[in-house]
Amino acid sequence: MSISFSIHATDKRARTGILKTAHGDIRTPAFMPVGTAATVKAMHPEQVAATGADILLGNTYHLMLRPTAERIARLGGLHKFMNWDKPILTDSGGFQVMSLAGLRKLTEHAVTFQSHIDGSRHELSPERSMEIQHLLGSTITMALDECTPFPATEAVAEASMEMSMRWAQRSRNAFIQREGFALFGIVQGGIYEPLRLRSAAALTQIGFDGYAVGGLAVGEGQEEMFRVLDFTTPALPDDKPRYLMGVGKPADILGAVERGIDMFDCVIPTRSGRNARAYTSMGEINLRNARHMDDPRPLDPHSGSHTCQHYSRAYLHHLFKADEMLGPMLLTLHNLHYYQELMAGIRDAIANNRLESHAASLREGWAKGDLAAL
Repeated sequence: MSISFSIHATDKRARTGILKTAHGDIRTPAFMPVGTAATVKAMHPEQVAATGADILLGNTYHLMLRPTAERIARLGGLHKFMNWDKPILTDSGGFQVMSLAGLRKLTEHAVTFQSHIDGSRHELSPERSMEIQHLLGSTITMALDECTPFPATEAVAEASMEMSMRWAQRSRNAFIQREGFALFGIVQGGIYEPLRLRSAAALTQIGFDGYAVGGLAVGEGQEEMFRVLDFTTPALPDDKPRYLMGVGKPADILGAVERGIDMFDCVIPTRSGRNARAYTSMGEINLRNARHMDDPRPLDPHSGSHTCQHYSRAYLHHLFKADEMLGPMLLTLHNLHYYQELMAGIRDAIANNRLESHAASLREGWAKGDLAAL
């Protein structure tokens, strides 16, 4: 056994359960804060854990360049290195490498690229990606794939998907199986249903511990993303976790859960926190707006975040106007807490067969917006 996934309740296509790993349990649906370079920006690991996060995401591309996987391995692995004892999923590096455009060259064997840090040349193959993630000690390793660009013609998407499936087999062959550790495959195929179904079938035949949906949230829009999920998730094994990569805003996550997705990651809550944008039960709030200058209220009266319990909107507005680092820290903490509150509420609603009414309540609050409370 690698990992075990048990579904405890379903509500239409939505599921809630537990993913058991060598580094602890993951409650699903789960949101993974992004710790690209072995840190969730502006946060102590203990703070991230206190928000309710069961798992973090790290990145092969960034860590292979700095400080290098070999150095992290010598220092005891990624968990020890970053002082996080819960599960870690590592992105294979494919998305980052493919985004380098003119700095990379793609062949059947591997992708060669220049570092964005110092211009040094590197090669990333499925075998090397598996080696790096093994050195890091990743709880969940991702197969190396090519993230198909958007927009792409069906012919381009097909060629890209087929190579990703060949790389998936090579990733499976190179992965070192251990108790409590897992390898996920990644479905590609752009927005084209026949390609997505072929990809899902190929990955299922190879056999993975979980299945990710890649190549979405890359510019196609929410409606199109949901359309692709509507035919992709039913093609994936029911008894394995499903992970939608790089998603997203709260409304994106809610809609994807309704379509059978179990795991998510995104930089939005942390990036937004650094840029004065908060996520709340009343939608998004921009703390730079002058209307917060004299407002003594918390960001969200329904949130239990440390930020909401102890700091006013007026103070947060002041921190951002004064360019004080505490502003991004407090708002990132709030956003991560809100995302985990969102996931906990969704899990509870699924368990009690009331996701439809819970989702309607969430959407109503987001639609009314912050000004409705004034």
